[in-house]
Amino acid sequence: MVLTIDQALCSGCGVCIELCPEVFGQGADGRAIVKKQESETCNIEEISDQCPMEAIDV
Repeated sequence: MVLTIDQALCSGCGVCIELCPEVFGQGADGRAIVKKQESETCNIEEISDQCPMEAIDV
């Protein structure tokens, strides 16, 4: 699995960061970034499904 965020789609809403700050962070431009590829505490696929812009690719 390779986790990526499509920066062209990301609106910077912060849903992913709120749900799993271990994996997602905020870049200088306000859009989400991937801090690490895996999490033992968050279900990344569920978070991807909750992205309103469908910008998270799992």
